[in-house]
Amino acid sequence: MARLKIGLLGGSFNPAHEGHRHISLLALKQLQLDQVWWLVSPQNPLKAADDMAPLAQRLAGAKAMAQHPRIRACDLESRLGTRYTVDTLAAMRRRWPQHAFVWLMGADNLVQLPRWRRWREIVEMMPMAVFNRPGESRRALAGAAAARYAGYRVRRPAELPLAPAPAWCFLFSRLHPASSTAIRGEQLKSPKQLKEA
Repeated sequence: MARLKIGLLGGSFNPAHEGHRHISLLALKQLQLDQVWWLVSPQNPLKAADDMAPLAQRLAGAKAMAQHPRIRACDLESRLGTRYTVDTLAAMRRRWPQHAFVWLMGADNLVQLPRWRRWREIVEMMPMAVFNRPGESRRALAGAAAARYAGYRVRRPAELPLAPAPAWCFLFSRLHPASSTAIRGEQLKSPKQLKEA
């Protein structure tokens, strides 16, 4: 089997939106990836479960939103029986050792990365591409994770997928305003509020 360069975008996708697709298309182009896999999480340990749509609904929405032959939405975490990113990525590397995986994340996640379970193992296991997000880029680049791994920053994105970890790059690009939180907020508004808005 040919070695594929695959970007992994994890998240709740509650719901999936154009911002996820925007990042994925940028990753395909700038990192010269063969595919992007959306890892639809059963439950993010850092997020409350009370406003989380069922996994099947979120997965179906992600598949509908992807609309690209090289973007694949899947429930691998559920099938692998993993809960934390570090365990999911380790399991994927064992299952597909022939592929070159790159972890994709927004700048907001780089800010909070030190809160993730065994976060240094994540950084040292797999190259990471970080995408700017509205209001987060400066905080992310000044944060603990970026500072700790400053010496491993890759300046040419196309070289990242085959770089040995730890390796990361920050991708400055046109920002996309979509937000799952904002979309859920709009969905919760009553018809009267929507008319007035």
